Formats: sequence, C-alpha cells, structure tokens
Amino acid sequence: MFTPSGADSDWEPQRRAIEDAQSGDLDALGSLYDSHINQVYRYVLARLGNVHDAEDVSEEIFLKMFAGLPNYQWRKVPFAAWLMRIARNEVVSFTRRNGRRSLDTELPEDVIDRGNNNDPAETTERLMALEDLRKAVDLLPEAQREVIILRFASGLSVADTARALGKQENNIKVLQHKGMQRLQVLMTPKYPELAQR
Repeated sequence: MFTPSGADSDWEPQRRAIEDAQSGDLDALGSLYDSHINQVYRYVLARLGNVHDAEDVSEEIFLKMFAGLPNYQWRKVPFAAWLMRIARNEVVSFTRRNGRRSLDTELPEDVIDRGNNNDPAETTERLMALEDLRKAVDLLPEAQREVIILRFASGLSVADTARALGKQENNIKVLQHKGMQRLQVLMTPKYPELAQR
C-alpha cells in the first residue's frame, strides 16, 4: 500500500497507478487490488464477523471500486480513504439487506496462526479473547466502533480514517480515545490485567 509522507513526489507512484488503472491497465488494476484487499477484508470481517459474508462483501466492494474508478478524481488523498468509504457503505447496505449480522466461529487461519504456537490451550485462549473483544467492539456506539475498526482492524492512519468517515482528525482522535476507554471497561472483568495499563 502507498503511504505518502507529504512531498508531491511521494504521491506520484499512487497517482500513476490509479491513472494506469483508469486507462484499463490490468496490471495496475491488479496492483490496486493486491495493495488493498487485506485492509478491506479485515475491515469487513471485523464489521460482519462472518468469514463467508466478509469474502462476498469484499468482492462486491472491489467490483464497485472497478466500476467507480473511471470517475475517481485524484486529490492527493490516499486511495485507501476513498476505497474504505466504499467498503463502509457496502457493509451498511449488506447489513440492511440481510438484517443483523450472524457471527460464525470460523476465524481466518492467519489470525489463528499469529502466535506461531502449536499449544492448543494457548490457541483456544487467543480465540476466546478475540471473540470477547469482537463482542465488546459490537457494544460500542456506532461512531466509536467505526473508528476502532478502521484504525485497528484495517490499519488506517488517523488522517485516512478521518477522510474515510468525512470527519476531522481531532474528532477521530476523540472517538478513538473514548472507544478504547470503553473497551477497557468492557474487557476488564474478564481480563483484569487490562486495568493496570
């Protein structure tokens, strides 16, 4: 993924890849997809909590990206912010069409394998903690939940999260702070070690 630091020359590779994709260059389209699929998928999975739905919705998001790409206008704003706005809208549409999301217990292998540990007890504890965290995030107010998911599940910066949600950066920082405080309160009864942080 492209992460410009501010100078005009830093934006050039991203701008060029987008323009190439807009002109129908399949390699550039593939590059945009490859650069953003993990970020989009993590966001959708965090919002829907169901692997199969997350795969389907992620596919729809990229179809919408491809359809909307000819109208995309370069504004020196990371492409991810535009794409995550599409993702957010598609998740909202999906949940409206299908009612409240249904969680399944299947988590992607990369989440399960992160500990690089073959200890079944430790893997089970990690899965239970992830499920507890997902349930706690679901209890947050919508604005806080969106910020937490975009920042930590998708890995967007504060600035990109602000652009994706159409908010000011200071507002994102406040929502993140309040969301993290609330998560600490929600998680501390089961995980008392969080109280000392």
